[in-house]
Amino acid sequence: MRALERICHVAIMAAAVWMTAVASPGHAADQRRVDAFLEVTGFGVALESIRLSADSAPEMLGIDAQAFGSEWSRLVREVFDTDVMLQMGSDILTQTLSEEALEHAAGFYASDLGQRLVTAENASHMMDDGAAKSEAGIAILEGVQRVNPARAALLTRLNEASDVEDSSIRAIQEVQIRFLMAAAGAGVIRLQMEEPDLREVLRSQEPEMRASIQQNALETSAYTYQAFSDDEVQAYAQALEHPTMQEVYALMNAVQYEIMANRFEAVAARLAGMQPSQDL
Repeated sequence: MRALERICHVAIMAAAVWMTAVASPGHAADQRRVDAFLEVTGFGVALESIRLSADSAPEMLGIDAQAFGSEWSRLVREVFDTDVMLQMGSDILTQTLSEEALEHAAGFYASDLGQRLVTAENASHMMDDGAAKSEAGIAILEGVQRVNPARAALLTRLNEASDVEDSSIRAIQEVQIRFLMAAAGAGVIRLQMEEPDLREVLRSQEPEMRASIQQNALETSAYTYQAFSDDEVQAYAQALEHPTMQEVYALMNAVQYEIMANRFEAVAARLAGMQPSQDL
């Protein structure tokens, strides 16, 4: 149980602010327009953050990443290659994202506010010092809750528009299970329970996971959008609440999680030749 609690904790920190869902496809968009949209929205930077989260993979399995030496860095570069992941995302979205939804979302993100939001989100995604970012987010959120409760409510509304809690929980659980099952199948770990039992254990962690995701999302939002006015944050929340934007966000984040799970499965397969088996 202690190992599984560690797995849940690591997964929360790696993926707490991402979402997943299913969207209806409609008429598929042109791939060139999809690629342009992904560039405008900074989708590649979001995928790069998946590569950064790979540092948590050995810890999920109870293995010290330092035991791999330079081999681990090489493995991460190869498996989590941003160009490869971006092509995966483009291929999936071209088949599932409708032209109507693409045009709606592209219109918002091409605006001055949309581009400034993308710049701020990219910078937040790629901040090297996660501890400093977390400390700053906590301090900013505490100040906002104390002197401007309306601002705190706007940040909560922004996160609710993104369905942070429920969808993140489902996605985190699925990524964990696929990674653990792939690692067990590759002989990297000896999993001492069947998949249904593993799912039940992870479901038992949901209350703690939900609280962590909610708090982390608020702190991250407080940090990321600190330079934006209350009116701008409200405008962003309203944009995200639009049904068409909900479709786009749900689909793009579902793609992110599919890519993440796929790449973690690839890591599990490659680890088999790098590390002796571990018990979980």
